[in-house]
This record gives sequence, C-alpha cells and structure tokens, in this order.
Amino acid sequence: MPLNEAFKEAEARGLDLVQISEKVEPPICRIIDFTKFQYIEQKKDQSGKKKNKVQEIKELRFNPFIGKGDLDSKIKKIRSFLEDGDKVKLTVKFTGRQITRKDFGNKVLETILAELTDLYKIEQDIKFQGKLMYMIIKPNK
Repeated sequence: MPLNEAFKEAEARGLDLVQISEKVEPPICRIIDFTKFQYIEQKKDQSGKKKNKVQEIKELRFNPFIGKGDLDSKIKKIRSFLEDGDKVKLTVKFTGRQITRKDFGNKVLETILAELTDLYKIEQDIKFQGKLMYMIIKPNK
C-alpha cells in the first residue's frame, strides 16, 4: 500500500505507522500502538538476558603457610563458587623470603584440589607471575 494511504489508515485507527524492516525494498511497515511495540521488544530483550548465565572468575588468595581452619573455610567458599557455575582463580601470594619455598605453595594448591576432586576441571595449570603462583579451575558440567 502506498505510504500516504498507510498514514491515513493509521490515523483513522488512532495508531502509529512503524517501520519494521528498512533494508527490504519496499520497506515493511506495520500499523500498531508504538508504546505497546516498545514494551514487547523490551520483554524479548529481558527474557534473552535471563537465559544467559555470565560466567565470572572469582579469585581467592592464599598464603603458602595458611592454617588448616582458614584453608577449610576457603575450600567451602570455592565449593560454593563452583556449584554456582563460576570459574575460580586460586592464587598463592609469596611475601619476602617465602618465594624460596615454592613447594609450600604447590602443597596448598594440591590440598585444595584433593578436597574438590569431583567438582572441577583445570582450565589453566599452575603458573608463576612475579610473586604470585596461580591456577584457574572451572566447574565440571
């Protein structure tokens, strides 16, 4: 229908003439209530966002000489992060002369991984960056 007729029809109905697709020749238009159209489009966008779970990287820092009780509480926290579907970055921070005892950092990470055997996959193996030893684990699907 010609554009002039479409405008007259929309005005007669008390609605708006909305261009749906402009890339097609001739352009596609629809006679609708524009505020209702915006509301429906907004709901479509929101429902799409609800379905997508953004996976975050949670970081937990440890000392190479961490106590058993502190380690147990952090393991509980790691378990909850993995169950929520988030990745976890385990970081051991060495201060002062502790850097000479890297085996203690490895021992801390091995203890954590032994406690969580059924929940994770290793995404990035143990690496060093300055005075930090870190690794990234992700949840088991």
